[in-house]
Amino acid sequence: MKVFVGLGANLGDARATLNQALRQIADLPATALTAQSSFYRSAPLDAGGPDFVNAVAQIDTTLSPQALLQALQAIERSHGRERPFRNAPRTLDLDILVADDLCLDEPGLQLPHPRLHERAFVLLPLLELAPQMSLAHIGPLAALRARVAHQCIERLP
Repeated sequence: MKVFVGLGANLGDARATLNQALRQIADLPATALTAQSSFYRSAPLDAGGPDFVNAVAQIDTTLSPQALLQALQAIERSHGRERPFRNAPRTLDLDILVADDLCLDEPGLQLPHPRLHERAFVLLPLLELAPQMSLAHIGPLAALRARVAHQCIERLP
């Protein structure tokens, strides 16, 4: 299964955390890291706190979406992730964005991620890896760039 995973952090050394998380994702069983986007800096949406560093990873895995989610949440916990309230600042956030053409709506796991097309910090790095991506219920993602153009985001060197 081809999966795109969103990564984000805005506490501590966010770039170092994302680099370490990418290595941990690559080390998951039955999983290969096949591509990663550039890092992007973005202002928090619907929250306070420092700017985020975000990226998207592309993986191939035979893990089920549920098993992958559990593995990603274990990586988050290894970086001290806490969830004191919605949209709280975080040491690491890992989200399954797209998994092949799967559509799931389960407690704790919706695929494709329900807001991926509304957030520049997800959309831009995702389009960097998959510029032609189109989702059944949304259409071509590239056509949605203008909708997120007002969000503060910067590609990092």
